[in-house]
Amino acid sequence: MSVTVHQFACLQDNYGYLIRDDVSGQVACIDTPDAARILDELDRLKWPLHYILNTHWHPDHAGGNEAIRAATSCTIIGPQEVARVAPLDRSVTGGDVIQFGANHVDVLEVGGHTHGHIAYYLRDEHLAFVGDVLFPMGCGRLFEGTAEQMWASLSRLAALPKHTVVYSAHEYTAGNAQFALSVDDDPVVRKRAELIFAARARGEPTVPTTIDAELATNPFLRAPHLAGRAGLAHSSDAEAFGAIRRAKDNFKG
Repeated sequence: MSVTVHQFACLQDNYGYLIRDDVSGQVACIDTPDAARILDELDRLKWPLHYILNTHWHPDHAGGNEAIRAATSCTIIGPQEVARVAPLDRSVTGGDVIQFGANHVDVLEVGGHTHGHIAYYLRDEHLAFVGDVLFPMGCGRLFEGTAEQMWASLSRLAALPKHTVVYSAHEYTAGNAQFALSVDDDPVVRKRAELIFAARARGEPTVPTTIDAELATNPFLRAPHLAGRAGLAHSSDAEAFGAIRRAKDNFKG
């Protein structure tokens, strides 16, 4: 692998990511949840920062842009919506390609959590940084978009190679697993949930995941199958997803 991924916990349940192209030495930060922590990690690693790659505008993803750019003179890249709350040097959207050292980074349109949410896919390394769209056994809330938009976004991610490693922005997996068990009695889902509960009891992260694991156990990717089995009325896959998303929004487990 020609890219090193450095993952660390910050804030209440966020993950920070620093990625380094090992050929050029270029370094990028995926989102800026905690400027002080990110700068400390850069200093500890002795890595110079060249880019911030924002996924969406929420403050726990773009709130550290100004302080980090002031400290490092890096270039900030992200969707135009980031400019609502933070500095942005270059706006990108789905279909754009970013050159990061020796790597081609595809920008994927994955709106739904926010209208302009994007993900970054390092096609040569099969690594995806997806912000708040796809989580292990879960997906982001629909704060701005529609069920149709989010289903299209999840389907776009689901179409990536199955061995793609997926880095999400939060540690939500235990709660996601509890909900999954409430709507899906597949033995594979139960087995994964047991492993997740055990990992969290040991204080271990459950991120990253893979596309393959999510296709097998994520109730939102399995929504058409689950909605039909549960008798939830739907006339399209997007409606099935919407029904499962509403069930999660109202879940009290």
